[in-house]
Amino acid sequence: MDLYPPIKRLLESQGYDVKAEVGAADVVAMRGESDLVVVELKLAPSLALFHQCVERLSLTDAVYMVFERKAGKRGQKSRKQTIAMARRLGLGVMTVRLKDGFVEVHCDPGPYAPRKSAKRKTALIKEFARRRGDPNAGGQTRLGLVTSYRQDALRCAAHLAEQGASKGSEVAKATGVATATRLMADNHYGWFERVSKGIYALTAAGREGLVHWAYSWEDT
Repeated sequence: MDLYPPIKRLLESQGYDVKAEVGAADVVAMRGESDLVVVELKLAPSLALFHQCVERLSLTDAVYMVFERKAGKRGQKSRKQTIAMARRLGLGVMTVRLKDGFVEVHCDPGPYAPRKSAKRKTALIKEFARRRGDPNAGGQTRLGLVTSYRQDALRCAAHLAEQGASKGSEVAKATGVATATRLMADNHYGWFERVSKGIYALTAAGREGLVHWAYSWEDT
């Protein structure tokens, strides 16, 4: 079984007159004089399929891409990614299960209106505000991205390098890092060690970190 017969049956059940290979389009469906649907068929989603469908938008807003519905996690992941991209381009997506001709309409053509995430937006703005300078400019990511959290850790490390083992509250006051005690206790980078209750010292890894990340945390 190929992709066309199940798609033809589906569209005909909705009152369309359906014909294959009309002009450059794989499938053209008409209902009345102006209700035009164009469908492009491929066994698997591809960049070429997207290009064809986007080109067909010059003919009608009702453009669908159709491909085989693959089983398994890999097929599900590919399908999900393809649908997400198609939505952004205003395209519809249908899949055909070849073993029995089952057709599923995953999305219809239409304007893309993504849901906004207030939580992610707030987190992004917070990270922007906390970060000092622009340490990742110019692709300086050889050792990883510089985040505001890493900058705070570097400030704490610099204080310990200069003052020696210190209380967390003293580090917080001197550096302006309000979460200094928790940050040093969590020790995500291996830069700190607790020498006694509430008192932290710098490790050898912390001293190396200060050297490697020197450009990234000083005020600009």
